[in-house]
Amino acid sequence: MKIYISADIEGVTGCSVWDETDKSKSDYYSFAEQMTREVNAACQGAISAGVKEIMVKDAHDSGRNLNHEKLPHITKLIRSWAGGLYSMVQELDSSFDALLYVGYHSPAGSNKNPLAHTMNTSYDRITINDKVASEFLIHSYIAAYHNVPVVFLSGDKGLCDEVNELNNKIRTVSVKEGKGNSTINIHPDLSLKLIEEGVKEALTDNLDNCLIQLPSEFNVEIRYKWHHHAYKASHYPSAKLEDEHTVSFHATDYIEVLRFFNFV
Repeated sequence: MKIYISADIEGVTGCSVWDETDKSKSDYYSFAEQMTREVNAACQGAISAGVKEIMVKDAHDSGRNLNHEKLPHITKLIRSWAGGLYSMVQELDSSFDALLYVGYHSPAGSNKNPLAHTMNTSYDRITINDKVASEFLIHSYIAAYHNVPVVFLSGDKGLCDEVNELNNKIRTVSVKEGKGNSTINIHPDLSLKLIEEGVKEALTDNLDNCLIQLPSEFNVEIRYKWHHHAYKASHYPSAKLEDEHTVSFHATDYIEVLRFFNFV
């Protein structure tokens, strides 16, 4: 079995303020270590389930957060950013048996995590077919495009609830809950235990139950915090300026939606 793990930091237990996500800040390093520990726990659960190949994408900020030395030898780690359309799931294709997420967070506009955002902190909100789009949803549609099941996610409670609404067969582990500008976190060691157990269970279940249906068309809206960003984005081919802060885009091919995201 061959799996793909996409890892972020804002959904890691304990991580609560932006300085803890920033490589240039002293507060960052303990949370980068916890990010590595949680990814390793997912890898150990996968190995227990019989997985032989693991691709890991370091999908936070610079893409240079995970310590590969602390991950199993069967892992391949994607560091930094290629600049392609698949972003946080770079190299994902139909050869993978499952996609898993570690350290993911609620979307822009949510009050479920003080670090909530979607792709870029300059966005107030992104919607696809009138549904608020998280980084989980955007990249899970890529998995659906390639018929790859999404079987596991760890992160904040708000996002776990969203995942369960989309498909309650996907295993989730909530390691934190946002309250205003604070977080309520489970113990770092407990998160490792729950993630390892959750991944093992997810990969020994019927993976086809976790396939996500790809819509037949996509009506996308991006609401920007600053009006001049919306004006600039409105010049993308077929994009439309809906109001001073909002740009819309329609497509029937999800690759065109990803292209739109990549350039605006």
